[in-house]
Amino acid sequence: MAAEVKRQGQSAEMFQGDVASASDCARMMETHVSAFGPPDVAVLNAGIVPPRLRSLADADPAEIERVVAVNTTGLLFAAREAARVMPHSAGGRGGSIIVMGSVAARIGSAFEFVDYAASKAACDALVLGLAKELGPVGVRVCGIRPGLIDTKIHAKGGAPDRADRLGTQMPLGRAGTAREVAEAVLFLVSDASSYTTGTWL
Repeated sequence: MAAEVKRQGQSAEMFQGDVASASDCARMMETHVSAFGPPDVAVLNAGIVPPRLRSLADADPAEIERVVAVNTTGLLFAAREAARVMPHSAGGRGGSIIVMGSVAARIGSAFEFVDYAASKAACDALVLGLAKELGPVGVRVCGIRPGLIDTKIHAKGGAPDRADRLGTQMPLGRAGTAREVAEAVLFLVSDASSYTTGTWL
């Protein structure tokens, strides 16, 4: 991806780290600020599912801990770093923070990954609370709650055919695409949504 961005004449850098580590999140943001200055867009998109579909009663405690560490704790660490550098009051340029939630938070994902759904439910409170904290200092906070999207996350969760299998049950008769989610992000960080904060698409 970085190579493609550079091929199109733009700047791009890759910063490796684990969002479940507060120190890694801080280092990644510090590296970004050193390279580009404070961001005016932060898309908090890290997320994992358990390695297999199962009921919560059958979940391994280590699986639950890792899902929550990345999807909830990691989200809060990343949001904290953005909130520290983006506001006008901190010398930042303001801008938009986008939180990538999931429709799982609304449907519960029974017998598949209830722990994932619960971890993504935390996104709702974060968007609402952080939007109120950062609105007065020039930062909008919105969430995207994708439905069934055809990505590699299904294979990582032990069900590589899940998007195809369930896609026919969707209103449009198919799963969504990562590009369609990206278009939603572009709308929410653009001036077209300049009076939109604390809400979900």
